[in-house]
Amino acid sequence: MLRFLTECHATFSVETGGVVANYIPELGKADPDHFGIALATIDGHVYEVGDTRIPFTIQSMSKAFVFALALDTLGAARVESTIGVEPSGEPFNSIRLNADNHPFNPMVNSGAIACSGLIHEAKGDGAFDCIRCSLGRFAGRELGVDEAVYSSESTTGDRNRAIGYLLRNSGVIQSNVDAVLGVYFRQCAILVTARDIAIMAATLANRGTNPVTGVQVATPYAVARTLSVMTSSGMYDYAGEWIYRVGIPAKSGVAGGILATHPAQFGLGSYSPRLDAHGNSVRGIKVCEALSSHFDLHMLNRSGDARDSIIADYDIGKSASRRSRRPDEQTILTAHTRDVRVGGPEPGHGRVERGLFDIA
Repeated sequence: MLRFLTECHATFSVETGGVVANYIPELGKADPDHFGIALATIDGHVYEVGDTRIPFTIQSMSKAFVFALALDTLGAARVESTIGVEPSGEPFNSIRLNADNHPFNPMVNSGAIACSGLIHEAKGDGAFDCIRCSLGRFAGRELGVDEAVYSSESTTGDRNRAIGYLLRNSGVIQSNVDAVLGVYFRQCAILVTARDIAIMAATLANRGTNPVTGVQVATPYAVARTLSVMTSSGMYDYAGEWIYRVGIPAKSGVAGGILATHPAQFGLGSYSPRLDAHGNSVRGIKVCEALSSHFDLHMLNRSGDARDSIIADYDIGKSASRRSRRPDEQTILTAHTRDVRVGGPEPGHGRVERGLFDIA
């Protein structure tokens, strides 16, 4: 897998299409050449290439995790009676509600602001800390906030204020609008890396258990519903094309991040600030398309063949060979146990299938 990601990084680094978001002035300061790719498996192994430790703001990728948090905090009945789950077919910042005067889904701004409102309703002044701590558990570490980006978003966020007051007028938000928007702007300014979002995505793939820390972060119910709306609405108004061509639940952010989750297998995180007309990372989309195509990962093109499953990741030192080997061969294997990694069933649980791992 590291070899494949390295090839993707080299191939797509020359792609210079797209522009860095500047409607939030502070985002426009990002280095357009930054590019990192990380993939985390559900057994906790992380592969990284490029700028995977460069911090950037999570932006709209936070919407998926706050929706899961709202489901687990307030209960499904309360959340699902407030926020719809239908694709809107419109830009993510559309000032429009559905026929019931509710947000179309939690992946558009109106739905995300409503989610923040629900957390504020439950936690009051502790709402943002609750969100930040929850996202930190998904990432497996404490996450900070880019105060400059927060200030920039708050200063220029009049469109989101219009959405907030529309939600208040419709009875969706019952708290103070400015307080709710403060929570929303600050959650979008939480700092992550490509490695972080790969682990966060892998936590969703692992039914809510962080594969690195072993901590249960969200319930399987919340995870399944979150992945459902990511599938239908996660990639802005490119969502239909995305699921048609890539076929993996995903969510993007205008700072240049994309997270993709393949249930029961892995989570992918990429960072590249140049965006296309839909607000999605140009290089990030190419990485996901290449991964899906190369390993035949479209979730609606499944068969009983397990050769592409990522079930386990271990080196040859953890699995005794069934073959008799000459002393010189055994010496080589003993000296390089960590240099040969195998993906597939756990040792002793059947033959090893071809997985997404390289045998170096």
